[in-house]
Amino acid sequence: MFLKSIPVREHLVTCGEIVAEVMGTGTLEARRQAVISPEISGRIVEVHVDQGDRVESGQELLQLDDENLRRQVEVSESNLAAARAGVERQNADRLRAQAVLDQASIDYIRVKDLTAQNAASSLELDKATEALRVAEADFSRTEAALVEAEKQVIAAEKTLEYHRARLADTVVTAPFDGLIVRRDRDPGDVIVPGSSVLLLVSTDELWISAWVDETEMDRLSPGQPARVVFRSQPGESFAGEVARLGREADRETREFLVDVWVHKLPTNWAVGQRAEAYIEVARKPDVTLLPAHMVSRREGKPGVFAALNGKAKWQNIKLGLRGRKDVEVAEGLATGDAIIFVYGPKTPPIAPGTRVTIP
Repeated sequence: MFLKSIPVREHLVTCGEIVAEVMGTGTLEARRQAVISPEISGRIVEVHVDQGDRVESGQELLQLDDENLRRQVEVSESNLAAARAGVERQNADRLRAQAVLDQASIDYIRVKDLTAQNAASSLELDKATEALRVAEADFSRTEAALVEAEKQVIAAEKTLEYHRARLADTVVTAPFDGLIVRRDRDPGDVIVPGSSVLLLVSTDELWISAWVDETEMDRLSPGQPARVVFRSQPGESFAGEVARLGREADRETREFLVDVWVHKLPTNWAVGQRAEAYIEVARKPDVTLLPAHMVSRREGKPGVFAALNGKAKWQNIKLGLRGRKDVEVAEGLATGDAIIFVYGPKTPPIAPGTRVTIP
């Protein structure tokens, strides 16, 4: 019985460089980001920036209604001025009480000396003593009143400082240079501390947080070169490198996170967009190369077919590194050797001894 031959194509084994990569799928994330939110409650008067705007550290981002707080500052300033005036008044009272005390001390000493010389009566000495005690009490009272007035000044200063700080909190500024990637609120909205108005990210360090199978963990280390392929631009690769390795694997998927810095981003990008990270783990120059789809397996062992006298002949091979499209043939083939492979979805598979035709 005549068996129809199967059409196959011939491929010459080549020599070249191969790069082995580990792939992980993840999202674009910013290493440094901040949710912009006020420290006080209030109504938004104005939002000065929008998503897509670049901002500098210290730049004003939004303004809250500050009318009531300005009035509180004005009242606190008036209270402080009154407290300081009270200190000046108490200082004047203290000086007067000091003068009265000095005079009472002089009178007491004079009367005491006269009494010792029998030139003054004991009644006069009693009156001088009483006057001295009254002057001392008045002086102590003015000193206590001065201390109290000074404490009132300190309290008024603290109150003014508090209200000024609250007034300053009505202006929210950028904590660092970056890009506004999201805007959540508009003028007229009433917000409370912790509620998001804007999302700011630093564009200095953007990376892909990629999930990689835990079996590849031993092959990875920080600093390894990588390339990133965004799903928005599947035909282009963007250079990067491994920034850090996660130290906890997902207990369900058995994957762990690898953060890959992206040196240059696409023109249009978004935090959270999906991408694939291909991390270079090995590279060899001048090796025997073969397209991966041309390798077959028999009884679990890799091999290829060659054409011998119009029939397919099986050849065992030993594989080395696996690259993006090619594999390294460590043993079994040499540069320039010819192999065959089937092509087309309707072409039946071949086996050793199958009659083949090379068009």
